[in-house]
Amino acid sequence: MSQKKADFDFLVKLLIIGDSGVGKTCLLMRYCENLFTNNHLTTIGIDFKLKTIEVGGKKVKIQIWDTAGQERFRTITQTYYKGAQGIILVYGVDDRVSFQSIENWMKQINTHAQEGVSKLLVANKSDCADRVVQTQEGQRLADQYGIPFFETSAKNGTNIYEIFNSIAKMVIDKQNKDPLDRPSNVQLSQQPQSEASKKQGGCC
Repeated sequence: MSQKKADFDFLVKLLIIGDSGVGKTCLLMRYCENLFTNNHLTTIGIDFKLKTIEVGGKKVKIQIWDTAGQERFRTITQTYYKGAQGIILVYGVDDRVSFQSIENWMKQINTHAQEGVSKLLVANKSDCADRVVQTQEGQRLADQYGIPFFETSAKNGTNIYEIFNSIAKMVIDKQNKDPLDRPSNVQLSQQPQSEASKKQGGCC
């Protein structure tokens, strides 16, 4: 019996990480569903969404895993690093602590993710008036790590499609350059044990 042909050319597995409250879930909702809420959606454990796009004439299915930023969920989310082909690090421009935490998140990547995984730095909530982290600081940090940098706003849609499409292209370009460079056998296909609880928040 012949196997059913996949309805996509590439499957790209992405992970979004960063402190709690920086707007990771808002970014994902804006990208996948073009929705935004002013409520702060707190991810419990891990959640995921799927989106199919076209990159270079190829059909790409993107599997995006949204992780909880709280320390108590760290052991859960760490198990998902190995299967990720691309990782988006997020901080909020209105939260300097989340910016300073990027160093620790990079250490998590170096410890748990596959070597050479594609990475991208995102400064979210660029619409906020009470900015405390300037654009130049984010760019310097990205340059330090040798990764692309974007400022985004889930609220008004700024650079949302650009970040996800850019990292998907980075992953595909890397695979095309080295077809043997594949993720480990850890699969990100099980149903996540998660739910979202809502509490009032600010800009995203």
